[in-house]
Amino acid sequence: MLTGLRDSPQFLRDADAAAGLNHGDLVQAIEDAFRRSRDSYVMPQRMILPRGTQTVLVMPCFAADVFGIKIVTVTREPGRGPRVLKANYTLYDGKTGEALLVMDADVLTDLRTAATSAVATRLMARTDSGVLGIFGTGRQALAHLSVVLTVRKFAEVLVCGSSLARSAAFAEMASEKCGLPVRAVDAATCAADSHVLCTCTTSTTPLFDGKLLQPGVHVNAVGAFRPDTRELDDETILRSRVVVDTYEGAPVEAGDLLIPRKNHTVGPDHIIGDLHDGLSGKKIIRRDSSDITLFKSVGCALEDLAAARLLLEARALSKR
Repeated sequence: MLTGLRDSPQFLRDADAAAGLNHGDLVQAIEDAFRRSRDSYVMPQRMILPRGTQTVLVMPCFAADVFGIKIVTVTREPGRGPRVLKANYTLYDGKTGEALLVMDADVLTDLRTAATSAVATRLMARTDSGVLGIFGTGRQALAHLSVVLTVRKFAEVLVCGSSLARSAAFAEMASEKCGLPVRAVDAATCAADSHVLCTCTTSTTPLFDGKLLQPGVHVNAVGAFRPDTRELDDETILRSRVVVDTYEGAPVEAGDLLIPRKNHTVGPDHIIGDLHDGLSGKKIIRRDSSDITLFKSVGCALEDLAAARLLLEARALSKR
């Protein structure tokens, strides 16, 4: 379907992706991708190549008419968890192997991650959720603020960063951006008062006491993606009905899930399902209004493929 939309490969900068990816369309594209049967695409487990203080991730995904590969360079800083240094993405024609799109992929990664959290929020969070809480003040926090607001009508946003000064600066900027009241708060308040909570940090240790979470809250945990790092404590995992992006990713890579299992707080069957199970109706995630639901994501190549394909289609339409 995409063959012939261009005469030569398009090279896009991050600004092009930011301008070309409509948030609502991106959320729907990623939801559709996860809902489809798994035999409609091939997604090998990502390759993790350590290189000193840096790690290179290679993330391929193949669909019927296109395939794509993302290469991500990650670094670890003293006292902090991994953070992305640079991501690049190439989208290919599935029949000819021609490159359709070559791009910087930092913004694409930020937006597709936030859009996947938005998909999980629409699936799992209560419809009357009024307070959005965000841990973090970086790129992912900003992306989640923008994209998650497309699936729920929040009345207020709470933010907790690594310092009060960072939280206050982010809150001021975020309030102007989203047109909602945004308050800088401490960790306990952010955890206790939020109805939907997004953890978007580089923390290597739990951000809050899981006993603070109120019944009915939904949590999107996206910051920690290595076996030895976590944003959530054992109590949070124990209290939650847990959904992952894919069975091949978070259950075997994320310390948020691996450490509680190692501590014998939960067993291997504690995960309810993955996004496909929930979106396709194979598994019931939220049973009632008091359930605490948790989406644990480490990111997957299917999200990148859906986002890159949507971006190429949007750019083709804009040229007609």
